[in-house]
Amino acid sequence: MTGLINPVLAKRSSGVLLHLSSLDGSCAIGDLGPKAHEFAAWCARAGFLWWQMLPIGPIGPGNSPYASTSSFAGEPLFLSLDLLADDGLLSKKDVRESVAAARKFSRRSNRAGSHSQTDYDAARLAKEPAFLLAFENFRLGGGFRSASFRTFEKRESAWLNGWRAFTNDKNGFHSFLQFEFDKQWTGLRQTCASNGIKLLGDIPMFVTLESADVMANPELFRLDRRGRPEVLTGVPPDCFSRDGQLWGHPHYRWPAHRAQKFRWWTRRIAASLRRFDGVRIDHFVGFHHAYEIPAGARNARRGKWRPQAGKELLTAASRALGALPLVAEDLGAATSEVVALRKSFKLPGMKVLHHAFGHDNSGELPHHHDRDCVVYPATHDNDTTRGWWKSLAGPSRKRFVRFAGLTAARQPNEAMIRIAFESPAQLAIIPLQDVLGLDHSARMNLPGTPKGNWDWRLGTDWHARRVSSAKNLHALAALTGRIV
Repeated sequence: MTGLINPVLAKRSSGVLLHLSSLDGSCAIGDLGPKAHEFAAWCARAGFLWWQMLPIGPIGPGNSPYASTSSFAGEPLFLSLDLLADDGLLSKKDVRESVAAARKFSRRSNRAGSHSQTDYDAARLAKEPAFLLAFENFRLGGGFRSASFRTFEKRESAWLNGWRAFTNDKNGFHSFLQFEFDKQWTGLRQTCASNGIKLLGDIPMFVTLESADVMANPELFRLDRRGRPEVLTGVPPDCFSRDGQLWGHPHYRWPAHRAQKFRWWTRRIAASLRRFDGVRIDHFVGFHHAYEIPAGARNARRGKWRPQAGKELLTAASRALGALPLVAEDLGAATSEVVALRKSFKLPGMKVLHHAFGHDNSGELPHHHDRDCVVYPATHDNDTTRGWWKSLAGPSRKRFVRFAGLTAARQPNEAMIRIAFESPAQLAIIPLQDVLGLDHSARMNLPGTPKGNWDWRLGTDWHARRVSSAKNLHALAALTGRIV
């Protein structure tokens, strides 16, 4: 393991990519309840070491986990009503009524009769009355005076006060939700640890304008006198979008961060590392150079790359926190300078196998992989492997079959998983959609599109295949040296 000091890469291992919302929860969305604990146990049976999620903060516009209204708070919809009932804050009848309400409100039918969709509106309509009832029981039971709540409030005061102001939390309701989120998350973390499973989180590079982060710290962002972004975030046209991607977040005012010794960023990373064993930094390229789009632009075609203060930021964070268990999402415009920045902090990069078969000498092909990287068949931004195969151009199909063998045409997802596991990369992470062999309808996100994303959820295909899939994955992990 010479040179691989990053904790994420301490052992040759494998993991699975599945967001909390995609679990088969009872109120139209996955949550932190029994199904999450069951999934952690399944990960162990499959031989995985890591369970990777998308950002878990309060969901923003378009239900995107990458447009959260807080870098520190948790999404209340991920609270389990069953666990609130276990704590005496709801009755079993209350839970049953909420489940029935979710089914009534939901307009999302099963796709192809096998997997479901997350219905965020139905989840809110069903869960919010239950949250109010649980809050009232918490308040009347003296919950705000409890030692556990006071400890939570003191520990999280650096961001909790700003969250209260952002949510206009006059009676403590939103503080209660965050306290319960912290409690339920701790329970899941303990279950994962008892099963030998580590959690890998995700930090978006930028935050939204309409967020507690900007409201509490406007001086840290490039805003004009009226509080509007001076320039917008995004990326130029690429294979995902001919107009580029206009994210619309404000850029950072680095001199202000520098004056505070990057305290906000260090706290942000530290908060994620209290919840996760490792964290993926989304759009790591933005730590070296970021694309600045004129305010008011309708697309991302016009913009300029500008240098950023990532080296100073990471230096400050590593001094405060020690060795950083971070994964750098260095896809896209990863110049030699970006690679040098990543390597100087011993951060693994990413390899995506869907990108490997465009030409014979692609650097994404496994024999080009370094050990200090994380390999994926695909990320949340890609199609499933079956969907990818169906839309793949003829020459690329031939390269894939030539590389993976003739059976790859019949079972492209299984071939891709094997390729990932056989890679020299120290960590291989597989989207659960590929474990189940699902098609394009199970895609999580299509970049550059504001609607129709983030809603894939487990259904009957999961229940039918979880035992056999765990057995097969465990055997492959053992064969390729990925059993810890």
